[in-house]
Amino acid sequence: MFQAILIEKDGGDVRSSLSDVDDQRLPPGDVTVRVAYSTLNYKDALAITGKAPVVRSFPMIPGIDFAGIVEHSDHPAYKTGDKVVLNGWGFGEQHWGGLAQQARVNGDWLVPLQSPFTLRQAMAIGTAGYTAMLCVMALEWHDVTPDKGEVLVTGAAGGVGSVAVALLSKLGYDVVAVTGRPEEAVYLRALGAKDVLDRAQFTEPGKPLAKERWAGAVDVVGGQVLANVCAAMKYRGTVAACGLAGGMSLPTTVAPFILRGVTLAGVDSVMCPKELRIEAWRRLSEDLDLDKLDALTEEVGLPDVISAAARLLDGQIRGRIIVPIGTEMA
Repeated sequence: MFQAILIEKDGGDVRSSLSDVDDQRLPPGDVTVRVAYSTLNYKDALAITGKAPVVRSFPMIPGIDFAGIVEHSDHPAYKTGDKVVLNGWGFGEQHWGGLAQQARVNGDWLVPLQSPFTLRQAMAIGTAGYTAMLCVMALEWHDVTPDKGEVLVTGAAGGVGSVAVALLSKLGYDVVAVTGRPEEAVYLRALGAKDVLDRAQFTEPGKPLAKERWAGAVDVVGGQVLANVCAAMKYRGTVAACGLAGGMSLPTTVAPFILRGVTLAGVDSVMCPKELRIEAWRRLSEDLDLDKLDALTEEVGLPDVISAAARLLDGQIRGRIIVPIGTEMA
């Protein structure tokens, strides 16, 4: 038996609980991992609370990522004792996820733990940090360099946004953070933001083209905020878009794209190719100031994950939430 957060559906009602689960119920896979740390992300919170139809089949163990140690492997790339990380691949949506003491997965989904990270640090970064790194890489691919001007980060007090601010500032960019929580300005400046703007400046419909300001942007919000960000991009600027906290719609026009050559670069971390995942983790090992991880991180025990999910959706949590599960291994 092992403990896990289990999401079940009874008629139209979704119910989450901390449950004891029989090992025999683990899904098929060629690698079994003893989980050391997982995380609580926005998508996990939606699944646990039933606020959005994230889960594709029931029962489901949520948790879109984990770091742990291989217990058993029939996969040629891994052996017992290896330290591994998993992000995405429908984990916690279609496949039982990381908010559990054990996980059984397809070995092709795993990546080796990148030196010098510990298992805890890997989840302090987690899918949010790995996604932030993919966004930074997307800006670089589109020639958004520090000398081009200011880079905007929306949803900056959240997991992706916090790591994006820390990464971009260390790389020499002038970072402007956008948040709906003005009280987090001190926190964001400590991460490296040069300026902090109120999200209210971006939530109302604006002109198809606004005054040019941003050389690049990392957007986790979507909706009207993303539309206004696009409208204020500099000529040939790039927006790396990776989230929808503000909605699925995009009420914009083609003007920024055909008159200023703006690029809207979609960033997907779920099905990202393995070679790009490994490169993102390598870059994180070089470009993320590990001294800032503690400021980014709150620990929540497995029994408290369900209540923390509600707090996350209510905007009461900043940065990253890590969930220690088998920390004696770390």
